[in-house]
Amino acid sequence: MGNSDENGFNSDEAEEAQLKTTKKHKGKHDKPKPWDDDPNIDHWKIDKFDPSWNESGMLEVSSFSTLFPQYREKYLQEAWPIVKSALKEYGISGELNLVEGSMTVSTTRKTRDPYIIVKARDLIKLLSRSVPAPQAIKILNDEMQCDIIKIGNLVRNKERFVKRRQHLVGPNSSTLKALEILTGCYILVQILMLKKELAKDPALADENWDRFLPKFKKKNVKQKKVKSKEKKPYTPFPPPQQPSKIDEQLESGEYFLSDQKKSAKKWQEKQEKQTEKTAENKRKREAAFVPPKEPIRQDIGTSNAEKNDVAAMAMSLKKKAKEFGKQKSMENIDAEKYIASGDQRSKKKSRHYEE
Repeated sequence: MGNSDENGFNSDEAEEAQLKTTKKHKGKHDKPKPWDDDPNIDHWKIDKFDPSWNESGMLEVSSFSTLFPQYREKYLQEAWPIVKSALKEYGISGELNLVEGSMTVSTTRKTRDPYIIVKARDLIKLLSRSVPAPQAIKILNDEMQCDIIKIGNLVRNKERFVKRRQHLVGPNSSTLKALEILTGCYILVQILMLKKELAKDPALADENWDRFLPKFKKKNVKQKKVKSKEKKPYTPFPPPQQPSKIDEQLESGEYFLSDQKKSAKKWQEKQEKQTEKTAENKRKREAAFVPPKEPIRQDIGTSNAEKNDVAAMAMSLKKKAKEFGKQKSMENIDAEKYIASGDQRSKKKSRHYEE
């Protein structure tokens, strides 16, 4: 028999009951399945879609559209019949709009695979990024996947970015080909491959390629200036400890005050602040009614030379006035008083002769 506790319950029976409950709930849904032990079944194999799985087709129309740059217009116009026929096999309709510069894919009544519209979306994305049409059409297969990695924003310095991109491609695209062999993927660096395609055309060898290359707008992003902290001189002693609030209260004696006195002191400080605020507001209101000071007129523009000229002109005018007064006084003198008439002289002479 097993040991029993004070209540008379057997500990061995408790352990057995606990094991039964754990076995009962653990792995409740982990039942053996017939295909688990079959070695002929490949659990990682992806079966190709069978149209019989979805005979009724799609209930709603799904569509995706993307824009393409102007330099891809001519190539897409030539390669679009191949793309359209490839999409038609899966029941997808494709539209190339040269006016808006966009490509659109949408489901039809003949579409059976619900995931094929996502694959078609990836197809038009690859076509807009300078991937050749034969390589881009491969994405419609279930085994194929794609990824678009934007490397333009990884490095801020443009020259450093160009050098690293060149290292990725390598001389004569040797590094890029080695990566394709190792990974078994098709890798494309967009702008460099476009330049190589233009270089192959003898008609465009001596022309300017700016109209074919994409144009990127320069963005001047303001960078935050990092504030450099000044290095303080090293001292073996720790920095002085700042006084806490309790220390300040102890120094001022506020710590030993009662609650009533503390509240009274706070109220008094509040009243003082309030009176200062009201006085300041009153001063601001009265300042609006104070008349401005009248500006003192000063001949700032007149220089010393001009003042001297004015003084000389005044002196000359005074002299002219004096001369004019003298002339006027001379004109008022009666000349007859000083000049004797001819009759008087004749009378005197006649008197003289008579005598």
